[in-house]
Amino acid sequence: MPLTERRLADPDHWSLASAIRALSMDAVEAANSGHPGMPMGMADVATVLWGKHLKFDASAPNWFDRDRFILSAGHGSMLIYSLLHLTGFEQMTLDQIRNFRQWGAITAGHPEYGHAEGVETTTGPLGQGIATSVGFAMAEAKMRAEFGEELCDHRTWVIAGDGCLMEGISQEAIALAGHLRLGRLIVLWDDNGITIDGKVSLSDSTDQIKRFEASGWRTLICDGHDAADIDRALTAAREDDGRPVLVACRTTIGYGSAKKGGTSGVHGSPLGADEIKATRLAYAWDHADFDIPDDIRARWLRIGQRGAAAREAWAARVDALPADQRDAFAARVSGEANPALAPAIAELKRKASAETPKVATRKASEMVLAAVNPVLPETIGGSADLTGSNLTKTADLGVFDAQNRAGRYVYYGIREHGMAAAMNGLALHGGFRPYGGTFLCFTDYARGAMRLSALMGVPVVYVMTHDSIGLGEDGPTHQPVEHLAMLRATPNTWTFRPCDVVETAEAWELALSTDTTPSVLALSRQNLPTLRTEHRDENLTARGAYVLREASAAPQAILLATGSEVEIAVKAAAALEADGIPTRVVSVPCMELFRDQDDAYRAEVLPEGPVRVAIEAAVRQPWDWLLLGERGHWQRADFVGMTGFGASAPADRLYKEFGITPEDTVAKVKALL
Repeated sequence: MPLTERRLADPDHWSLASAIRALSMDAVEAANSGHPGMPMGMADVATVLWGKHLKFDASAPNWFDRDRFILSAGHGSMLIYSLLHLTGFEQMTLDQIRNFRQWGAITAGHPEYGHAEGVETTTGPLGQGIATSVGFAMAEAKMRAEFGEELCDHRTWVIAGDGCLMEGISQEAIALAGHLRLGRLIVLWDDNGITIDGKVSLSDSTDQIKRFEASGWRTLICDGHDAADIDRALTAAREDDGRPVLVACRTTIGYGSAKKGGTSGVHGSPLGADEIKATRLAYAWDHADFDIPDDIRARWLRIGQRGAAAREAWAARVDALPADQRDAFAARVSGEANPALAPAIAELKRKASAETPKVATRKASEMVLAAVNPVLPETIGGSADLTGSNLTKTADLGVFDAQNRAGRYVYYGIREHGMAAAMNGLALHGGFRPYGGTFLCFTDYARGAMRLSALMGVPVVYVMTHDSIGLGEDGPTHQPVEHLAMLRATPNTWTFRPCDVVETAEAWELALSTDTTPSVLALSRQNLPTLRTEHRDENLTARGAYVLREASAAPQAILLATGSEVEIAVKAAAALEADGIPTRVVSVPCMELFRDQDDAYRAEVLPEGPVRVAIEAAVRQPWDWLLLGERGHWQRADFVGMTGFGASAPADRLYKEFGITPEDTVAKVKALL
């Protein structure tokens, strides 16, 4: 149907959708950068969704039982900013829209979690939104099983584009969602057939409908510019038969632009003043830039208030709960650290210091989980098909699957990236502390979502085992060398490499206490002795680095190490002491936390003067700042570790061949002295 006929056929809908299109064109033009095509093309779908189907209340953006709306096609960010402004979200003022993509505005180029209320997750890297939405849907299903539909009865809606569906992470996500039968997950596909390079057919010929159906999804199709047809499809999508739903919305990118509509020219650049003027005429939108007529604004504001009654009824149901149930629910959704955590960790530390077990730190991690999972109902674990290696499943968890929503362990399958994104969704939804495992070298496969964990500040815990050449015979393809450097280079990420059971317990305590930082636990395959044999209530790992073994006199040498190499440092120190060289051993379980300490503490642990040798079965790169003096000149310092990739052999042989031994450490210290 021609645009003019659509406008005349449903003028009420048309005026609402045109407000989105006009704001999107104007904001992108004012910024001289952005993506106007997607908001123009999906304005009709978004208007029907927000006007008739999405459960939300603009006056209470964080109401727990709201529907979650995720703009996976985050480049079209003016779509969500327009919707938030028009429906009355307090933060999203017209000035914020005018300052789209400018310094200090909450209207970033891509939607950023934490910048603006109503943005549920950071999107922009294509595929991340749809993959994260799987975690949102998992969280909703599990909370509904635990607390009932009276408290948890919402859906997760996603707008995704062709780019989202072409990224590989999308297949991991849709396969997992179909397998888990997440029937309240609804993806609205902006099926416009255009990418930056041009037509989708240049690079892809996938039948997306068949692909989703093969993955266990229900599929629907609608005309993305026909309000009645959109409403029909979204109504059908809400009928939960246990399968997630894909709605293919056939649209025209840049709808209404005579010269650029339907082309890649409107994807990622402003239309230009002349084309905006012509498009306004086509819309019959005779209003100044950024001007929304009072009658249209009033109708959008009524849409924003539409969910108030549902929210108030929900709040009344919460208030009517018995006090213990109400308190339990409030504690779960608060995101605050569970008070049961600290006593469980303290008891485990006392026991480990007394019994001094010699176990791999992956086993130590399992011991911690066995202690905390029974008292922390918010934990939900999993593994990317490495449960028996990561040791992330404890006996009390049960399995979360299509038949058992009460379970707390997820078999993610061989989907590292999808697992990481889903854990982000679980954390962002609220009510859960997710953790998941794979091998440390496969942080490469999870990297995109792990970076977003850090960027958003969500406390996901990544249990990364087989952390060095110490894993042995699997060889260099599985032996992480550069990965610790990559993780430590990532802002707002705690990378823990504990040396024994006690440090592992302390690392878990920190990871499960923060509400702003993701954590990576790099854990060994090989057994390690307990080095912390004297119990201390203080969490020394929280300092990032500390003196594990003091020198017999004023130290002439300081050995710094992490994880499995702390044992090597202790043995090397003993040999140096026997040769009359007083040597201090410093364990460095978390460089990021040590960097956060004040100058006085860092100088106390690493005074000027003694030679320094760092030991780690990884590349040197992240260690150099610790080998520098406080005045910025080089100490007499060296490094014992890796300069290239590993090899396939037993762990003991590898450490010997690559020169990561007490003897090599002693030689380095003596050479420096």
